[in-house]
Amino acid sequence: MGRVKIKVVKRTALELFKRYPDIWTKDFEKNKKLVQALLKKVSKKFRNQIAGYLVRLVKFKEQNKLPIQYLR
Repeated sequence: MGRVKIKVVKRTALELFKRYPDIWTKDFEKNKKLVQALLKKVSKKFRNQIAGYLVRLVKFKEQNKLPIQYLR
């Protein structure tokens, strides 16, 4: 079983996902660099958690399993 993401990680990732819906991919490394560029002062751990959650959101979006409230 995976670890539970803290609320601030999910909130930040969703905000980035809504603002820039077309730049995220399933590639963790690319998302990590994009998060670093968009959020200037972010710790390494926090950046990686956000990038990982964004990968998950992209996969859900491709499978049409993304809840509608995430797209608003």
